[in-house]
Amino acid sequence: MPAGTGMEKHMALNRKKMLVTGSGGLIGSEVVSYFAERGHDLHGIDNNMRADFFGPGGDTVWRQRELRARYSNYAHYPLDIRDRAAVDQCLAELKPEVIVHAAAQPSHDLAASRPFDDFDVNAVGTLNMLEAARRHAPEAPFVYTSTNKVYGDAPNGIALAELEKRWDYADPKFKDGIAEDFTIDRSKHSIFGASKAAADLMVQEYGRYFAMNTCCLRGGCLTGPNHSGVELHGFLSYLVKVNLEGGVYKVFGYKGKQVRDNIHSLDVARLIERFIAEPRRGEVYNLGGGRSNSCSILEAFEMTESVTGRKMKYEYVDKNREGDHICYMSDLRKIKSHYPGWDITVPLPAIFAEIAEGWKKRGLKR
Repeated sequence: MPAGTGMEKHMALNRKKMLVTGSGGLIGSEVVSYFAERGHDLHGIDNNMRADFFGPGGDTVWRQRELRARYSNYAHYPLDIRDRAAVDQCLAELKPEVIVHAAAQPSHDLAASRPFDDFDVNAVGTLNMLEAARRHAPEAPFVYTSTNKVYGDAPNGIALAELEKRWDYADPKFKDGIAEDFTIDRSKHSIFGASKAAADLMVQEYGRYFAMNTCCLRGGCLTGPNHSGVELHGFLSYLVKVNLEGGVYKVFGYKGKQVRDNIHSLDVARLIERFIAEPRRGEVYNLGGGRSNSCSILEAFEMTESVTGRKMKYEYVDKNREGDHICYMSDLRKIKSHYPGWDITVPLPAIFAEIAEGWKKRGLKR
């Protein structure tokens, strides 16, 4: 078998005791499922704060129940990561060998209306996890699901070309997307982006200062069929849901030509597997679908229609969201250089098909 293949790496990964925060969410639940099926011992932390943030549409209890019913090697803890003493006690008792920190408040708009909750979950909650890990599991690889919003709206300063249905980079320097050396300073991040940037820097610092194996995965649009998408968070999931229900999707500014790169949660889990097998200290990776898995909102409408057979209804709001990106595509070259053999395996058309099928199985509502 060729060196560096994904199959080789997961076969080489000995059974691990893994702790996953946000285990009912899109990435957390994918990580639980992926590694539970490979024989690891999974422990999940999730207090369903997403339902508090987004209402019934964001509820993830259905996914928590599904995981508990399916995997005997999964244990669930309804713990709040803002509770420092409880987090410390949990890690002291478990002493996990791997930590995947995917819990977050993920919405720009909600952060502005609930800034204390946003910062306490994203920044303080991450610090609670890091410090508990340093005390009780300092050797454990610590994977943090960060966000491309740490770059604020600085990507909007890149020269752009307006095409028929999307914006694209006019500057050839960015033909492969945005790399990890792009500035995170002197730009409008949104309150959400700022709290995630604070956490991102702390994860890096614990890697460098305390010599812990940490990494920040600065995600583009992470997506998949198990996403409880809502208007304030979950681009493709929510868009497909609106189409299936015959609703009206609101497009906020930029002529609907704003571009996102989309990565299936399975490919995120595959990269996490590679990092666990070959961890590094204080690393950052821009993790998205790259150019090949990018689409504008207008293009997403067309792909959704091709899957569902239903015409997309939408209305245009002539104001973009604060700190929103006009065009964002992740440069995946650093990841591929550090972890040869990893690549995107789920193409965009398959992602749309899976999301539509996922909503149909769940009856569109939870």
